[in-house]
Amino acid sequence: MYLGDKALHMPVLSSRAGGCIMMKTAFLMSIALFFQGCSYAISPDLVKRADKTIPFESLERDPEPYKGKLVILGGIITQTIPVQKGTLIEVLQKPLDYWGKPRRTDTSGGKFLVHYTAYLDPLVYAPEREVTVAGEVEGTRSEALGDIEYTYPVVLSRELKLWPRERPPQYRPDYMDPLRYDPNNPGNSMRQY
Repeated sequence: MYLGDKALHMPVLSSRAGGCIMMKTAFLMSIALFFQGCSYAISPDLVKRADKTIPFESLERDPEPYKGKLVILGGIITQTIPVQKGTLIEVLQKPLDYWGKPRRTDTSGGKFLVHYTAYLDPLVYAPEREVTVAGEVEGTRSEALGDIEYTYPVVLSRELKLWPRERPPQYRPDYMDPLRYDPNNPGNSMRQY
């Protein structure tokens, strides 16, 4: 039975239309992922309410005038301590970048404590992890730091962002020996000098 020329062209047209729809969907999904990846570490409503005019040095020196104010701070965790009413996280303060992530710099204004009202696992919130917090200034807490008494500003956490660990860069040799190339095992085809 002969169906004519139209039968031959219909599948081609429908597969092109399906491909066009898939391309549009993929494009829209990539745009959505791009904007998701380009969002600030803390939710927009807390960012709007936070007082960005308070320098950390002033907060560390005398937190009392800032009690109850919402601030956004970040840094590197030095220790996590479970306590009766939640968890205390000791953080070495670092300046934040445009996205609210602590910068990798030796510059620091000092240390502060984050008071989180629930239990946080010290193995997850481990030393050397990066963290950003939006919270209200609670006051101070004095702790022994070696032979001295150190007074920490304390921030009651409203939102806490634990940044994923960054993998160290993998060494990739620049030189590939064409005489030792093995297409079945490309990893063994490179000499490391």
